Order: sequence, then structure tokens, then C-alpha cells
Amino acid sequence: MAYTDFVPVIGTILNISRGDDCCSQMASLRTEAGIVNFVITPQTQVIDNRQLRPGMRVAAFYDSSLPVPLIFPPQYRAQIITTLDRNEQVMLNYFDRNLLAADRSLQLNISGSTPIRTLNGQSFNCSPADRTLLVYYTATTRSIPPQTAPSRIIVFC
Repeated sequence: MAYTDFVPVIGTILNISRGDDCCSQMASLRTEAGIVNFVITPQTQVIDNRQLRPGMRVAAFYDSSLPVPLIFPPQYRAQIITTLDRNEQVMLNYFDRNLLAADRSLQLNISGSTPIRTLNGQSFNCSPADRTLLVYYTATTRSIPPQTAPSRIIVFC
């Protein structure tokens, strides 16, 4: 699966209701830009298999190459959802051999204590370089590109 078209929407879950069938749900997020609805299907990857609840701060990624209905508030099909701590940021991007994001927007400084796992929660014991990574971090330097010491990394194999 190509993750280059995935766009994050960060917000707080307002409510979760049943979707069109018994296996899907609709989550409404309050974002800085307003309300955004997400359809959560059995194919949606929920990181760490967390039970989503109102009040949680999340990042929901949708595939911008897929068609969406022209309705308000906007409604997307969630491909990946992850929960975030209060000041935590997240980035899904390809990182090269120097751990520089493909769009040159973030440089990783990984320590030996940084947890690195696969999407299914298993330890990842190889170099995360030259892979698509979901990176969690709180602060960056003001350099160009910004640098961060991630709090954890999920590798998309």
C-alpha cells in the first residue's frame, strides 16, 4: 500500500456512532478547522488496537487519492487512526537512509531507548532507515530541517 497520499487530521473525538452497517462506525472530530467526520471500517488500522472514545485526541489519516462525498461537514474513510497525548505530534512519511523525511520536513535522531515496533506491535530489530514510518514526537529544533528525538516509531513493512 502506498502511504504517500495519506493526509492526517488531528482533533478530539466528539462522538462515535454506528455506521451504515454493524461493522462500521462514524466518528466526529473537533479540529482547529471545524468538525470532520470519519468512517471507521474493519479495514481501518487502529494503532495499538485502542478502544476509541469521546474526548480522545487522535490523528486520523485518510487517502487523498480516493473520492469523497461533497458534503458538509467533510467525511472521509479513515485508513489509520492513532491516539495522541496532549502535546504529541505524529508524522507518516518515508524516511531515507539518513532518517530524513521524503519532503525534508523532519530529521530523526533516534536513541537506543526509542521504541521501534511494526504495525502489529512486534519489536523491529533492523534499521528503520529507507522505510515508511509513523513517528511520534513532542518537540523539534528550529533548524532546517527540524530535528526531533522521537518518543516512538511504528514501521510500515
